[in-house]
This record gives sequence, C-alpha cells and structure tokens, in this order.
Amino acid sequence: MNPMIDETHDIARRSFIDSANDPDSDFPIQNLPFGVFSTSTGEARPGVAIGDQIFDLRAACRHGLLPKDIPQEALAYDSLNALFALGRIPLRNLRRALSALLSEADSGKPARQLASDLIVPMAESRLHRPTRVANYTDFYAGIYHARAAGALLTPENPLPANYRWVPIAYHGRASSVLVGQGTVRRPVGQKPPSHAGRPPDFGACERLDFELELGFYVTGGNTVGNRIAIQDAENHIVGFSLLNDWSARDVQRWEMFPLGPFLSKSFATSVSPWVVTADALAPFRVPAMERLNGDPKPLGYLHDADDQTAGGIDIDLKVFLSTSQMRSQGEGAVEILTSNARHLYWTPAQMVAHHTVNGCNLQPGDLIGTGTISGPRDEELSSMLELTAAGARPVTLPNGERRSFLADGDEITFKGCCRRQNFASIGFGSCTGMITEALPL
Repeated sequence: MNPMIDETHDIARRSFIDSANDPDSDFPIQNLPFGVFSTSTGEARPGVAIGDQIFDLRAACRHGLLPKDIPQEALAYDSLNALFALGRIPLRNLRRALSALLSEADSGKPARQLASDLIVPMAESRLHRPTRVANYTDFYAGIYHARAAGALLTPENPLPANYRWVPIAYHGRASSVLVGQGTVRRPVGQKPPSHAGRPPDFGACERLDFELELGFYVTGGNTVGNRIAIQDAENHIVGFSLLNDWSARDVQRWEMFPLGPFLSKSFATSVSPWVVTADALAPFRVPAMERLNGDPKPLGYLHDADDQTAGGIDIDLKVFLSTSQMRSQGEGAVEILTSNARHLYWTPAQMVAHHTVNGCNLQPGDLIGTGTISGPRDEELSSMLELTAAGARPVTLPNGERRSFLADGDEITFKGCCRRQNFASIGFGSCTGMITEALPL
C-alpha cells in the first residue's frame, strides 16, 4: 500500500467557495467527503461537503460535470452504497474531478456558473446516514482500551491470550446504526443481581456509556468463499467516519458471557454524516502501532510490509460533553478527553483481511468499527467506564456537576481532525447524540 499524494492535497489549492478557505473549516477543498443530504424541497441524495456548503452530486451528474465512470444510476439513491460499489479507482477519479471543479483557478468554471443549481447551504440541509448498512462489524482493536476495560469488566483475564494474535470482533446490529445528529433513548435490560442469591435486576440502564471509535466503509469486492488479501485490503476501504458505539455497561456485565454483548450494544450505534475518503487521508498515514516488547509478529495473512509502514492514521480525536444544566445556563460543551487513531493495535487493512479470510463476503457500504481508541494516558481513556474507573472516580465538570456515567439530557459529541505540516488540515465534522429517558416499563 502506497498512499497516493497528488495535486488534490496541495495546501495552496483554494476553492471559489470562500468558507472552504477558512483554515478552521473541517471541509477545505483538500477534503471533499461524501454524504447524503436533503432539503425541504428535495429528496435525499449524495453530496460532497465543501466549506459550509454541500455540492449536489446528482445535479452535477445531470449537468454532465462528473467523470464518465460515475454513472447516473450510482447517484440515484438515498444512500452511498451504489457509489461505493464502483470501487476505489472511480471514486478517486471523482474526487480529483471535484477538486478541479470547485477550485478558484478559473472564474469561468461550469460549477461556478451553475452554483445556484449545484451548491446548497449545509445549514439549510438535513444530513442522513451515509449508507444503507446491511452489515456492521465492531472490532476490539484498541489495546489500551482492551487492557483498561478488561481490568474493570473481566479482572480475572483483562487482556485475552489471543489478543496479540487475532483481531477480535463481533457482528453488531445494523438496523440500529443511526446518523450522529439526534437523540439516543436510554435502554432497559437485565442487570446483575444487587445481592448474592437474588434474581437479576431489570430496568433502565444505570451505567450508560459512549465509546470513541472510527468507522470505515468498504466497496465490497469479494464473493462468498473468497478472501481479500492483506496486500489488497486498502483498495476495498472507501473512507472513514466518527463512530460512537453506545454501551449499557450494567447490562453488558450481566449478559456478555458466554457469547458477548447483545442488548447492551444493539440499541444504538451513531456515525457521523460525512465519509472522509481514504484518498483524502493519504498525507496523514503513519506506521502501524509498534508492537510491544515480546509481542508476536502477526501471522502471514495479517502481515504486509507496506501496511506496517503506512497502515496507521494520525487523527486527533476529541469528546465533548454538554449537560442539560450547562445548556440552560448558556454554557458550551466541555472537552472531557482526547485520543488519536494511531493507538489502534490492528490496522484497518488487517481488519478487512481477517474479516474475509474465512470467505465471508463484504458488501458495498458495509460498516466496520475499529473498537474504542484509548491511549496510554488517563486523559486518553475513551469511555466513561475507563475514564471514571467504572464509576469510582467521577469526572467533575467546570460547573461542579459530576458524572460517573451518562445522565438523561447529556449530549456527547465526537470530533476528529488531521494535521500535518505543509498540508491543509481536514476534519470529520461531528458525531452527536443526546440521551433521552428510557421508555416507561
């Protein structure tokens, strides 16, 4: 795998859309992430974020402005599945064409002349889930999270013996993957008995948590019974979003043996609306996380020299918390932790290679979660479970409120940003969810 850096990453390139030239914008012309949007007068359709605007891909195709290998049928739906099914090469060509169309280099550009037809203010749009998620897999690829959470949930075996050999994962519930712009209802379920010898408790989750992850989307590309080799895995990854795999920790603690989490995870998973392409992230690729002393070399099907050299991604990640009381007093959200995607023990390519080594077929638009991305420092523990030591060390907010886990009315927001000298910074937008009370029993 060799990340391709080309003219689309040029820090000097500017757009005729002024807001895209703001150095604080998540969506400069060097980014151009894909998403799905709608307006009050139109149906949901594919678009690209540029500054504080959205470039309408369906309208651009209708005007003949897109490459010939992007057929109208790929943009005819209210999801990106058909577009992603085209594969990395057509999507790369599309991104390069959009970069040229939206640049300020030529005042006579068709995109500028047709701006009123092609460009929609993001503030006047509704953003939707990027793909129709048929399959969702959640990995456990953050070793610092595995250690910290394992010490709290399974102290007798905090880091499983297989962890350094195999990318651990489970199949999640795809139907409850939500766009990260709304509310999340507090789940109910069985919880551990309050006293020995008594039946389990049942009711609203009392230990509701978030998990800071990345999600990535695939092109598909392998049929049942065939695998994707580690050397080719990156070619099947379209791009990345922020992902919050909400967790009901008390329900999880009771139900997770012997098959793993069920109701404690399936009630909701939130993804950010914009998919930042793997091509846009090329300047921010870094070596895979260095194996710790004594850790084994991955088995052959998981090891590729290029992936070890540039399989990691340098993405700064932050989590913000806003409470009902803070909002009522006009106070902004506060940052409660920060982390970085460099802390993933297994690379996305290794996840794809392992996912398919048994012949499991991936489908266009399938979503894969990395698992919680914690770091080695206390401020990088990327869930409330870890950050508060399972509630024993509550977080005190600037207004004096304390949190061990999430309360009704709490709003969690994830943000991500990539920075590197001599390249434009790019962002991921945000992934937000506000907790609402459980349905009455």
